[in-house]
Amino acid sequence: MIFNDFDPKEDKTFRLIDNEGVVLNQALMPDLDDETVIKAYKAMLFARVADEMAVSFQRQGRMYTYPPNMGQEAISVAAGAIMRTDDWLVPVFRELGAWLAKGVTLKEIFLYYMGNEEGSNYKNAHHMLPWSIPIASQLLHAVGIGYTIKYLKKDEVAFAYVGDGGTSEGDFSEALNFAGVWQVPVVFTIQNNQYAISVPVRSQTKSINLAIKAYGFGIPGIKVDGNDFFAMYVAYKEAFDYARAGNGPVLIEALTYRKGAHTTSDDPTKYRNKTEEEEWAKADPLIRMKKYMDQKGIWKENEEKLIEAYKLEVDKQFEEAENFTPYQLDDVFQHMYVEMPDDLKRQKTEYEQFLTWKENRK
Repeated sequence: MIFNDFDPKEDKTFRLIDNEGVVLNQALMPDLDDETVIKAYKAMLFARVADEMAVSFQRQGRMYTYPPNMGQEAISVAAGAIMRTDDWLVPVFRELGAWLAKGVTLKEIFLYYMGNEEGSNYKNAHHMLPWSIPIASQLLHAVGIGYTIKYLKKDEVAFAYVGDGGTSEGDFSEALNFAGVWQVPVVFTIQNNQYAISVPVRSQTKSINLAIKAYGFGIPGIKVDGNDFFAMYVAYKEAFDYARAGNGPVLIEALTYRKGAHTTSDDPTKYRNKTEEEEWAKADPLIRMKKYMDQKGIWKENEEKLIEAYKLEVDKQFEEAENFTPYQLDDVFQHMYVEMPDDLKRQKTEYEQFLTWKENRK
């Protein structure tokens, strides 16, 4: 296993291509045909376009707060290439490529960020949990799913995500502890994008890296270049095979960089500098993979036309979300209890009064 050769205790990072797209270790490169590589690049490109347009829609006031995925596409697209229909995806909110691979539509994603809960009702995504805003709580859900998979002897694996800041939460330690004790088939990924909102990793931990935390729970761990699609693919494939074979959980630290803001309500210029951003820009996952394909002579597409086609598709799904049936007020309040308690009745009345006031201002 690459997990043996890239020991977190030695702070080794598993990487297969450099920033110029040059292969560093041919022996460890995955056996992927040209068509599969191109498909993966297109998935990353589509996710990038959709993400940039989502930020634009939010800035136009057509959608609520949104967490950009830009710069982290290789991680989620690599996972999406490994996951099967029956495998579980337990996400946070920066795994757009994996969401799309699972069958979630952009329309559903846009609905969610418009405040419509129908956006969490995935029609085509099997074994998929919705966005998780409370930090790291979803990891406990993933362990519960893994326990069920093992108990029922199902051929399934759960893929769970957390950010670097989430490793400071108690839920992170509790989840990894019981995952290790119960030997459940869960692949944990820490998307280490260097900042938990404005807090840098160095303020989160004194550990040499985040992958080394796996040792405390008796499970394999590895630090991977999260901007290298091929390295992420190989790491996920080995982790998936290991967990599926009944050996228990795996922890992957995906080293990446959040190119945008934490969310559209954040201003990264307050805590990051241009020099750092420019240095990380050299490791952009799309640029690196494009350089690899150019060197191999396998990229024949007109990228400008492809991006225009993607923009049309994103626009189409956004318009469908904007014109979707308005969310019913009663649905917000009526399905929480058999009989609505007084405090919830008061909240509903107050909100109805607010809506009346808002309408009268027009």
